[in-house]
Amino acid sequence: MNALVALCHFCELHGPRTLFCTEALHPPSPSPSSQVGAQMPGDRDGDRDGEGLTMKANSSATQKEMCEGCRSLPASHPGFVSIDDETGIRFLSHQHPRQPQLFSVVRQACVRSLSCEVCPGREGPIFFGDEQHGFVFSHTFFIKDSLARGFQRWYSIVMVAMDRIYLINSWPFLLRHLKLTIQSLQSTALKVFDNEQGVCPQRAVRMNSAFSPAVFPHQRSGNAARSLTSLTQHPNLWASLHSSFSWLLKACGSRLTEKLLEGAPTEDTLVLIERQTEQEEEMSCWEGAEGGASKTQRHLSETELAHNFLSDDTKLDELPGPKFRSLRHLRQVLGAPDFRQLAWHVLMGNQVIWRGADPVLIQSAFTVLKSLLPVGCVRSVPYSSQYEEAYKCNFLGLCPDVPIPAHVSSSEFTVLVDVTSERSCHIPAVREDDISSLYQFTITSSGNPSASLLNKLEVALCNENLSVDVVSHCLLCLKEEWMNKVKVLFKFSKVDGRGREDTQKVLALLGATGPGEEDNVRLLKYWMTGLSKTYKSHLMTAVRGGERSPSQ
Repeated sequence: MNALVALCHFCELHGPRTLFCTEALHPPSPSPSSQVGAQMPGDRDGDRDGEGLTMKANSSATQKEMCEGCRSLPASHPGFVSIDDETGIRFLSHQHPRQPQLFSVVRQACVRSLSCEVCPGREGPIFFGDEQHGFVFSHTFFIKDSLARGFQRWYSIVMVAMDRIYLINSWPFLLRHLKLTIQSLQSTALKVFDNEQGVCPQRAVRMNSAFSPAVFPHQRSGNAARSLTSLTQHPNLWASLHSSFSWLLKACGSRLTEKLLEGAPTEDTLVLIERQTEQEEEMSCWEGAEGGASKTQRHLSETELAHNFLSDDTKLDELPGPKFRSLRHLRQVLGAPDFRQLAWHVLMGNQVIWRGADPVLIQSAFTVLKSLLPVGCVRSVPYSSQYEEAYKCNFLGLCPDVPIPAHVSSSEFTVLVDVTSERSCHIPAVREDDISSLYQFTITSSGNPSASLLNKLEVALCNENLSVDVVSHCLLCLKEEWMNKVKVLFKFSKVDGRGREDTQKVLALLGATGPGEEDNVRLLKYWMTGLSKTYKSHLMTAVRGGERSPSQ
């Protein structure tokens, strides 16, 4: 990530000042001549290894004269360098950035974070910036000081970057980890403050002494500007901050990656992005609540299970026991008529219930079947000890002894697959992947499947000349084709509000009429529920803009 982190301080004598700055330098080329820092003059202290970073000393320019409160490292100190062994990126820390352009950017960010941009309560995160001077995430805070006005000094940690979107998307991550650094500084300084107040309470001294604005800084024995090292009594403060800032830049740069998309993102991609955003927001809410640690841990486990179930779960292959490998494999085990009936219920949005004693087998069946639907239409409970209503999930796995309500088992909108074991102690062991020899499948359902999409899918599955990967790509193309029809129908019927007669004409143009028309329309209406919020919001915004434009 092309960004830098800086610790800033509002000095009572000199105003806003930059105390400590960490920046990342990318290697120009992998040639040996570019390995600057491998043998540097300041390598007297040796190496300090930790999590792929190597700590070394670095030379820097001579610092200008300044008070103790404005200085972090002595003028003779070479600074710090951490080298990422994986990427070759160097993280440099010193009082100021090495480049004059960055010095000006950091200087402006420092002044604005401590004098211009103020959040409610003065402590907390704020965001500001522009395209010319960069965008800034700033977190202001106070450090206790028994000799300061108001017994506290004002500091801020700023992260400066030119990518506004990247910085905003990193807000929860930056806030969470910067708070840890700030709380560590504040708690350490508070202990020093309490010890000093116990020895000599400054409030009583100030109340009994004469006050003169002209000599106010000198009334405290020249200690008007105390260094942060003095306030915290931390001997390795700057080395610790360098490690924290270097890790923050490394972690923040690797947590979000750019992906090249060919054309517009699919609806499945948009839905997955929306779900990931909602999960991050829920995690932030849990962490802010009382007892957030235990609740967050429980929420994460549930979220990870749902995510693994909705995505291509590679961990499922590592679990022992037989599993369904593909739609073609499932069709071979169940038989063509039963598979067609089951696939039809999945496409129509009916509740699909698998009941058996092997949760891994049931989950593998759901992983295969959910590929028939858009991601936004999948709601699943992989394995449960009680029945869940259809509005909660359209994929439901149950223990073998769980009863199903009579109105559900007799409904035409439900399909039940009972999985019973065929193996006994008298039968010799068979291959674990031979599901037909291990289990018997009994399907209970009603309906006459005739959807056009189902017919095309079966043609691809029946063609043995097509590999499993080719069939998967065929299914993906079929889903995209019908999702485009769903978008047209949604825009025409829901957004524009056209009548039944016009809608029928659109269905004819989409090729949804004729044989299996009832199932085709039902499929389109069900798949509308899988459209992303982003797409729906975009349509509504475009319609409102079109309605306003004539009057304007």
